[in-house]
Amino acid sequence: GEALEVNREVNCVTDFIHGCEDQLQKLKKQKEKGLLYGIPISIKDHIDCKGHISSGGMVKFLDQVKEEDSVIVHVLKHQGGIPFVKTNIPQTMINYDCSNLIFGQTLNPLNHQKSPGGSSGGEGALIAGGGSILGIGSDVAGSIRLPSSFCGLCGLKPTGNRIRYIPASVLFSHPAMEAAGSMLGPMARDVDSLALCMKALLCQEMFQLDPTVPPIPFNEQVRLRGAPMSPSAHQQS
Repeated sequence: GEALEVNREVNCVTDFIHGCEDQLQKLKKQKEKGLLYGIPISIKDHIDCKGHISSGGMVKFLDQVKEEDSVIVHVLKHQGGIPFVKTNIPQTMINYDCSNLIFGQTLNPLNHQKSPGGSSGGEGALIAGGGSILGIGSDVAGSIRLPSSFCGLCGLKPTGNRIRYIPASVLFSHPAMEAAGSMLGPMARDVDSLALCMKALLCQEMFQLDPTVPPIPFNEQVRLRGAPMSPSAHQQS
């Protein structure tokens, strides 16, 4: 409901992920409760979800319905998370604004005269507007960090190959994109939520599904020891 309200205001959602209610009912019957049990999670447009498109803001991909969940969506579900919406991006995603000819312009919920940043701008707008508490974006040159900064959120671009994006489409599998090191990462309102998400993602299921990811669990001790980052730097990191 809140996601719908925020979307009406700032146009940040591109699709609602069907089956999320069924998934919640299924989770309730499971004995094992994952680290993200029952948490609704928003997903950036270009990350594959079964039965949905990954448009990249381009008309040429509108008829390509994905047959499988991407690795990260699979792992989020494995940990009890519930992907529930896909969020807007700029066309081709190589842009620091958030607009395309299919879904239109996303606004910054803190100031409708401003951009939410990009390319994970739909994520930034939805979370900052109160329509999601945790989202998955991606970052090559600031695509998580910029919208997090523009919208007053916390975001993390993980170390290279820590949480890889395995692209299915020609656009995103271009050698230049691979060389630039596109990483998937969490966006939320506080650092603790980012840490919980990273801890949940860096699990055995992830390491088995993507053998190129180093099988190193999240190190809580390193985080608790304190990094040389101030809280303001955390918001942009």
